[in-house]
Amino acid sequence: MHELEGILPLWKESGMTSHDCVFKLRKILKMKRIGHTGTLDPDVEGVLPICVGQATKVAEYVMAQGKAYRATVSLGASTTTEDASGEVVARAQGPVAITKEELLSALAELTGTITQTPPMYSAVKVNGRRLYEYAREGKVIDRQSREVTIHTLELIEEPKQWSGDELTFVVDVACSKGTYIRTLAVQIGELLGVPAHMKKLVRTNAGGFESSEAVTLAELAELFENDQIQSVLQPIERSLKEWPYHEIPVDLEKAFSNGQVVPAHTDLQIHDKIVIGKNGVAHAVYRAHPEKPGYMKPEKMFTRPEMEIQ
Repeated sequence: MHELEGILPLWKESGMTSHDCVFKLRKILKMKRIGHTGTLDPDVEGVLPICVGQATKVAEYVMAQGKAYRATVSLGASTTTEDASGEVVARAQGPVAITKEELLSALAELTGTITQTPPMYSAVKVNGRRLYEYAREGKVIDRQSREVTIHTLELIEEPKQWSGDELTFVVDVACSKGTYIRTLAVQIGELLGVPAHMKKLVRTNAGGFESSEAVTLAELAELFENDQIQSVLQPIERSLKEWPYHEIPVDLEKAFSNGQVVPAHTDLQIHDKIVIGKNGVAHAVYRAHPEKPGYMKPEKMFTRPEMEIQ
């Protein structure tokens, strides 16, 4: 029996870390070669693609793709963690009062390329330690701001009233890798002149996988027990869609099967990578050779019995 291989669109439930999910899946699937595609805060539920077997090689490609969220934003108080799990550090002086036009204007201003500073309660490393480790010691560390892209920021549910001690509303966000939605909630508040935090967050899409495709750990356990896990296991090729695919020429089968450096495909003048395979099954991801102009080398290789490359 061959090792399982593919991407599982897991629905991570609230209260679990991404590492918890991997740990449990290793027990369910009875295999060790499993990895997640980027951490999702314990309080957050939603889509977390899990790479199984050889698919662990494409985890970085899945992570690099955009993500989408449905976030509940609270105006009126800010917290240490920028979300509902933290301690309140500031409250609005008096009732919060905004208009729909002001809110829509703030959302529009934060759409596109924006700058964010990673929150202290985050897994970003500074001088070899996670920021949250410093934060737990009560330390605030200088950290580098980064540019992220907010593709869409849409108001889904308006506040029930436009004035009060706490106003909450719901937005849908589609964004690039590395975006902090809780920081975005704070930024919305800053534009409106009031303290804010993220009250609730659900990830609705990650790496091209929709919430409608995702399955829970309990459902995965049942599928595995009934020998139906293949019904939800997505092929490696799904994470390689953004690059052109080319069948291996017969005269170069041995070269490609050995991962040799070969003359560059013309597609590499337009794309940073190409996918090489046989009968539609990916065998390798190639990129331009950094030191040999006109040649290309493998960035990833996948060993599959069904390839039958001699």
